[in-house]
Amino acid sequence: MILAIIFLSSVVFGSMVKDTIYFKSANPFSFKNIIEGSFNKGEQIVFGVLTIPDSNIHESDKIPLIIGIAGSVNWASHHLEYLEMYQNMGIATFELQSFNSRSIDSTVGSQVEVTAAMMILDSYRAFEELSVHPMIDKNRVAISGWSLGGGVSLFSAWMPLKNAINKELKFAAHLSYYPPCIVEPTILNFSDSPIRLLVGELDDWVPAEACLDLASKIKNNGSDIEVTVYKNAHHSFDKEALPKVVKNGYKLKDCRLKMSSDGAVRMNFLNIPMTTPLLQKIGLALCTNGIFAERGPTFGGNPIARQASFKFSKDFMQKELLD
Repeated sequence: MILAIIFLSSVVFGSMVKDTIYFKSANPFSFKNIIEGSFNKGEQIVFGVLTIPDSNIHESDKIPLIIGIAGSVNWASHHLEYLEMYQNMGIATFELQSFNSRSIDSTVGSQVEVTAAMMILDSYRAFEELSVHPMIDKNRVAISGWSLGGGVSLFSAWMPLKNAINKELKFAAHLSYYPPCIVEPTILNFSDSPIRLLVGELDDWVPAEACLDLASKIKNNGSDIEVTVYKNAHHSFDKEALPKVVKNGYKLKDCRLKMSSDGAVRMNFLNIPMTTPLLQKIGLALCTNGIFAERGPTFGGNPIARQASFKFSKDFMQKELLD
């Protein structure tokens, strides 16, 4: 059931008009909760910021939309730079606030307070709401995210999960920046919409090799997926700040996990489904064949990769949403 959109008063910022929109979602911990429908007991109010370029406000034609998804440290300035670029192209954006809606600042080092399952459900619930907006073309809605949000963008294309949430709506494109690709589904049935992954060669937080491996298998199953690897680039290569070490983060460069058809991600040394916060913490900490994962991955910008990433993103969204 599509729920009513609640608009706060519109605010004009320069050539943009912004509306804060609230909608109902929930708090499924895992993909398994979504697929089995075992998350409907608690309601979660989520909000986001819809920005519509002022030049489009009085046009009769509906415009495309990009739903943006933040990473484990919530929204950062370089994320918003992408959204501003899209707005200047004449594309509406929706800044999904999964973290702030739940009063969480960061999930680095734990990854249990706000999960990919919650954020994917939020994304589709936002899509449902915005699909009835009088200015939004529901057939030209893309999803894009960074790090944890990159995983959301990628796995929102996994068909068992998507169909459990909404069988009707489909994202026109999925763009993921340095997503965690360490989970491989036993069913490699992904959307036929284009999926693009942008990763850093030196990423020791979520390894590029895992994305190359997973994308190759998804592509062999018939999906349109490609990976671009930026040389000499770490995690968050599109930041302006220089690389630094995150002491409490996990180095997952050698971590690989399997996900069964019911959406349960399993520990790779005990085959126990990681369906609770405690089990997920144990599984991630010991994901390298039962050996404790190292802490202290590096993240930060590479000017060449940053420039290339922005150009790629602009060209990709131009092709998929505007041409």
